[in-house]
Amino acid sequence: MEITGIISALLIGLAVGGLGRLVVPGRQHVSLLLTIFVGVVAAFLGTAAATVLGVADTAGIDWIELAMQVGLAGAGVAALSGTKTRQPQ
Repeated sequence: MEITGIISALLIGLAVGGLGRLVVPGRQHVSLLLTIFVGVVAAFLGTAAATVLGVADTAGIDWIELAMQVGLAGAGVAALSGTKTRQPQ
């Protein structure tokens, strides 16, 4: 993978992670770096799932693939937010 591919994966991961965080209700106690990581992983998994289902090669914007990526990112952020424990005050 070239450096441009890595940079674009990080940018897409940031966008997908941010959108995934927006679809999860309530406040999440997940760092920005962890949100980006979840977004990058969700982008790769969503693309792989869309390829398996045969919806990755459509004309124009791949809305189904994007919805799968955001859904996976939302599930990842929700799972990580649920594992974080609150500090006693």
